[in-house]
Amino acid sequence: MVKLRPMNNEVIVIGGGLAGSEAAWQLAQQGIKVKLFEMRPAQPTGAHVTNDLAELVCSNSLGSNQTDRASGVLKNELRRLNSLLVECAEETAIPAGAALAVDREAFARRVTEKIASHPNIELIREEVKEIPNAPVIIASGPLTSDSLSKSLAALSGDEHLFFFDAISPIVRAESIDMNIAFRASRYNKNSNPSGSEASDPSQAQEDEGDYINCPFNKEQYYEFINVLKTAERIELRSFENAIRTGVKAGHFFEGCLPVEIIAERGDESLAFGPMRPVGLRDPQTGKRPHAVAQLRQDNLAGSLYNIVGFQTNLKFPEQRRVLRMIPGLEHAEFERYGQMHRNTFLASPKLLRPTLQHKERDDLFFAGQITGVEGYMGNIATGLLAGINLARLLHNKSLYTLPQESMLGALCHYITHASLKDFQPMKANFGILPDLRLEKRIGKREKGQAYADRASQTLDTYLQTNS
Repeated sequence: MVKLRPMNNEVIVIGGGLAGSEAAWQLAQQGIKVKLFEMRPAQPTGAHVTNDLAELVCSNSLGSNQTDRASGVLKNELRRLNSLLVECAEETAIPAGAALAVDREAFARRVTEKIASHPNIELIREEVKEIPNAPVIIASGPLTSDSLSKSLAALSGDEHLFFFDAISPIVRAESIDMNIAFRASRYNKNSNPSGSEASDPSQAQEDEGDYINCPFNKEQYYEFINVLKTAERIELRSFENAIRTGVKAGHFFEGCLPVEIIAERGDESLAFGPMRPVGLRDPQTGKRPHAVAQLRQDNLAGSLYNIVGFQTNLKFPEQRRVLRMIPGLEHAEFERYGQMHRNTFLASPKLLRPTLQHKERDDLFFAGQITGVEGYMGNIATGLLAGINLARLLHNKSLYTLPQESMLGALCHYITHASLKDFQPMKANFGILPDLRLEKRIGKREKGQAYADRASQTLDTYLQTNS
């Protein structure tokens, strides 16, 4: 067991994921000595496959880069705040249309190299089992170890909240039948609920053919749905079954549902969800498919593709059988099967301040998914803010409580002020920002840009005033 004691001008960061890596970097850049603890490889998680820091377990996409999208707004804020991980993502980016997607292995290696070579960071490959009596940022992520979870529960006096998360399968590009599948742009991201095409496709173009599309006709789609709903699923492990007595007993996070769970909600649920065909034309028929499975490039070499939105908890042989029913994937070779795992997050509205400090201990900070933020960018962003704020605390400066008009400020406000009864992980989105109070109705893209412009101006003013 690691024994940790407070040391002058030295802090501890627990967890070498997105949030912990960003937090350690921000502290180190301010001249503070950091001990960054990562329990892998001595203590595996069951979801990670490498020993690198900042490994992307689920998708390889960090979301939209467009300035009028919520994810794009958050990225620009992180660029303004000198985020290491956004810089590493841009250095290892691969084609993904308007999104920022990375070669996941190259990205993690780049982050690991930067962290390990920083003179103010000591990377320690050990598990921390108790909350240290020292300035600390806990960024242990959704797969926090049992020992540390118990220590956190003892500190808070409350049970954690839990949800189950799932990751998508990855296939080898050479095994995709391109006589059936096709590359194409997805248009009309802002289509109306009826699924009709946009009147001005140039306003809604999403990518430049960076996705591979597997088209279903109506008969193929319904056959796929029927098999998917009856396929065998992996049974929950004992520690996951025990979670069913918790506050969020047995719940999936709505933003990352397994495809088999979505299918149970109605036969057309997938066709209106991750398999929506809007804006796509099958070049063989000249018509829009009834549904489509999209694949996104997963590495720089273009040899691996993940099936977008196809998180699943089916047994591995069943995944092979069911997913090979997708047109174009009849002979698919799988590099990684989908799987489901436990995610852990705190009752942050009761425990944390918007500065990401614990309410009862000034030098205890939390960051990343354990706080209740969802999505890679949210994890990076809270790690960045926790790192900056702990550095400011140690330098006797006032801490940042970012304005709610900024995306990061709004995220931190949400996770610390939401109703605990309905608290669910939250991604960056315009719905958590204060209303614009416009005098007239404007289009979705214009409204998004207005939110983005206000966020940028408000954040700049705040930082200039509170430097």
